[in-house]
Amino acid sequence: MGGGLAGATLANALLRHPHLDINIFESAPEFSERGAAVGIAVNGQAALAEIGGPVADVLQRAGSVTMTSSRLCMASGPNAMEVVVDLAAEERGKVVHRAALLAELLKPIDDAKKHTHKRVTRIDDSRGGLVIVHFDDNTTFEADAVIGADGVRGHVRGHVLRPNHPALKATNAENRQYGWVGDGGFFMHDVLDGEETVQCVLSQVEDWGDDEWTRPLDRERLERVVMGWTATPLKKNIVEAMLQNPDLKAFSQTHHATDAPTYAKDRVCVMGDAAHADTPWQGSGAGQAIEDAMILETLLAEVHNPSQVPIAIQAYDKIRRPRTQRIVHSSHGTGLILSGVGEGMGLDIEKVRAGLPERWLCIFAHDQKEHKREALEIFKALQA
Repeated sequence: MGGGLAGATLANALLRHPHLDINIFESAPEFSERGAAVGIAVNGQAALAEIGGPVADVLQRAGSVTMTSSRLCMASGPNAMEVVVDLAAEERGKVVHRAALLAELLKPIDDAKKHTHKRVTRIDDSRGGLVIVHFDDNTTFEADAVIGADGVRGHVRGHVLRPNHPALKATNAENRQYGWVGDGGFFMHDVLDGEETVQCVLSQVEDWGDDEWTRPLDRERLERVVMGWTATPLKKNIVEAMLQNPDLKAFSQTHHATDAPTYAKDRVCVMGDAAHADTPWQGSGAGQAIEDAMILETLLAEVHNPSQVPIAIQAYDKIRRPRTQRIVHSSHGTGLILSGVGEGMGLDIEKVRAGLPERWLCIFAHDQKEHKREALEIFKALQA
């Protein structure tokens, strides 16, 4: 369930296995992605390579741009305009337009298997051996397994966790990528679309309601964001650059601050943002969704009897939940540091410089082949 990057990546991965019949359902009138660009770090690139098939070179086909590093600089404080650190100079990430990537991922999927206008209203898994999905157009669909890639506010997470669970809702959180640490805010810019487009992102630490998605932006609000920043050419030019967008809006940053006790319930599970919504500070949301797809493909490829489906889904939960939840919390803490309000750091350039690089180690230093091997070991142990 869900036709975004996570669902489309998984569908591509499962196409390689003729014994699996795949359908992808999207609640919106068309398949689309919110936001301009997404970063795919080396772990996500490695997961795509492990999946293989049509996704192996999907980033290149979608017009990705390789970043020589992510350069972080101070935008405020006594060290304003100084370079803090070049992150991932040896581990080069790629930046790609979300819509272009989704379009490439959808191409190999048969049109008859892609369904739009399908909003889930109920999931019935009480009949033993089958899951029946009910949609708001009064149609149903029967399946041996349902995987929810329907986003941070999707229906499937509620089915897995049940209503009112405290972890159900997400809460508010040279070709070189540049990031600027401000006083209570952060500014980033990079290039995408085969070096044809420049992306600018401005963020501020503030409180939003859990049901808020967007707020309008104008000059007054933008100037308020950078009000406390040190007076530099950057401070003025940030506002002018952002105002070039005629449809300027602020978007909420949501994440699953409360860890879910499980991503799985019998024959139903969640992946991507539906499982572990993440703030963008470490650029890991898409990469973790790709890793989810890689592990689900690895496990479901071993399923040759419907009775094995719950075991495969349980193995997926056991291998993926600890890693993804650790990264969710790491990303939130990284955001506070990058916004100049990290505990014990503030705008102290030496403390920021010392504390940042290690936060990426748990993300980048990850062997995907070993991750797959461990998943299969869990699957075998659960069947014993």
